[in-house]
Amino acid sequence: MLREQLADIIFGAVFLFGGLSACGIAAMRRRTGVRAIIWLGTWSAMYGILRLTQSSAVLTASPRWLQSSFPYANSVTKYLIFVVGSLAFLELTIGKMRFYLRAVVLLTSAMGLAGVGFLVLTRSNDKLLPYDQFLAACSLAVLITVVAVPRLSQKFLVLPNRGVLAVGTLLFASEALYVNLSRPLGYQTPRILDSLGFTVLLFAFGYVAMQNILASERRLLSIENELAIARQIQNSILPSGSPGLKNVRIAAAYHPMTAVAGDFYDFIPVDQNRAGFLIADVSGHGVPAALIAAMIKVALQSVVACAQDPGAVLHQLNRLVSTQLHFQVVTAAYLWLDTETQKALYSAAGHPPLLRWRRGELERIESNGLVFGALPEPDYPVCDMPIEPGDRFFLYTDGLIEPENAHGNSFGECKLEEVIRNNGSCHPAELVDQLLSEIRRWQPASTTQHDDITLLVIDVV
Repeated sequence: MLREQLADIIFGAVFLFGGLSACGIAAMRRRTGVRAIIWLGTWSAMYGILRLTQSSAVLTASPRWLQSSFPYANSVTKYLIFVVGSLAFLELTIGKMRFYLRAVVLLTSAMGLAGVGFLVLTRSNDKLLPYDQFLAACSLAVLITVVAVPRLSQKFLVLPNRGVLAVGTLLFASEALYVNLSRPLGYQTPRILDSLGFTVLLFAFGYVAMQNILASERRLLSIENELAIARQIQNSILPSGSPGLKNVRIAAAYHPMTAVAGDFYDFIPVDQNRAGFLIADVSGHGVPAALIAAMIKVALQSVVACAQDPGAVLHQLNRLVSTQLHFQVVTAAYLWLDTETQKALYSAAGHPPLLRWRRGELERIESNGLVFGALPEPDYPVCDMPIEPGDRFFLYTDGLIEPENAHGNSFGECKLEEVIRNNGSCHPAELVDQLLSEIRRWQPASTTQHDDITLLVIDVV
């Protein structure tokens, strides 16, 4: 018995463990397109199970508790193997072919579940099998036609090399047609032909799926290289250092969520006693937000003449960038410091409030107008305040207060104020590091950053 069924046992084991290995490798890679390999591996493993459960030698050698499950495993595999094959082909299709295959998957799944139900209730494992096989044969004929006809494959399939899949599918279909016609007529065909035909199809499908994955990885690598260049460019538009102001110490933190960010900050130094500080936050993330941040940098060069008037600075920036926002919004805040006259001016456009630490007390200063892009000519009120040695100002984007802990509680303004109060005498750079450390401790270790974080700390000394 073993000698007669040795080929089936070997092929079944190879298909089973080869399929499971493919699924495991694909699951570990987690790259675009690996679902095709996962379905292909599942398809191969199910075919291996089908071969092994049909072997009386394997049944005889199996433990008694396992023998009772063979008929059920064989029946379930027969009913659902075409469902998995259709899901594998679904990963290579586009357009109307995807809708067709989804319908086939739903229909064959429903029939398969009904067949398994009949098996459980009536112990009959072939009640609906002829109908399921007929549906599978019709669907396979459609797939073969689409793969074989170049114009149809170009329209409905994503194939870097159609010829390999076409040859593999046609060889498999020819073998299946020959076997299914000859056996009912009484001709005995070697069972090994089934395994060889399926092997050819799996290799052809796997080759095409791997080509798709490699093409996707090349595109991803190209995008990552371009994003790295974009990040270098964006970093180059940020200040390379602090403006050389007398009696002022400045520290900045800039942590984008992705390779490029929508946060932006810059300085407008006028002389050793006067400078403007701008911070902005573009809605969204990634390249679109970064492009708008770059536009703000360019627009900022044209408002240097009115740097001493925060309302005029924000008004001009809104006028210059609002026509390019395309449904995005920008919040911004601008602080003007003049250490000679000991005066500060502040205005904002929908931005979180300015924080001022003075004599052990923390003050929230809000002087907000509308975000950029809301109106063509908005009004930006200006807050005029005296400054004195020991004053500390905080400009930040909302990414600083939005991180959540394991209970879903935001870091929030209260926690931010607590950290500021506890580190009132620290150097600005030390305070920045402490704030970022507190945020990292606040978030679970497995949590990724959900927004860009930008912070400016300005001390009058």
